[in-house]
Amino acid sequence: MAGARMRRVDEAMREIVAATVAELADPRLGFVTVTGVETSPDLRTAKVFVSVLGDLTERDATLDALRSSHGVIQSRIAAETRMKRTPTLTFHYDDTIEKGVRISRLLDEGGEDAER
Repeated sequence: MAGARMRRVDEAMREIVAATVAELADPRLGFVTVTGVETSPDLRTAKVFVSVLGDLTERDATLDALRSSHGVIQSRIAAETRMKRTPTLTFHYDDTIEKGVRISRLLDEGGEDAER
């Protein structure tokens, strides 16, 4: 049942991080979506995966803003959860949406070639 517990912890953390990010007033933050959280079993670290709408510079600026405000986000997690320790957050870009669009485009192009 440790798997089910970790899924609940990850989802609770994702919701708290997403709500906190929405409240941040950093001008570097672009249109960001928290897509997932992977918390280590010992609850010491958590990888926060985000998707950012925009180009590479906007993505980098958004990740920098998130990294600089990790203390605010961690304190919100500590205040809203009842965990023994609050995980140290690291932010990572989630490129699964880009990969999905690329695969869809390739499949569409392949389908057009097959029709010819």
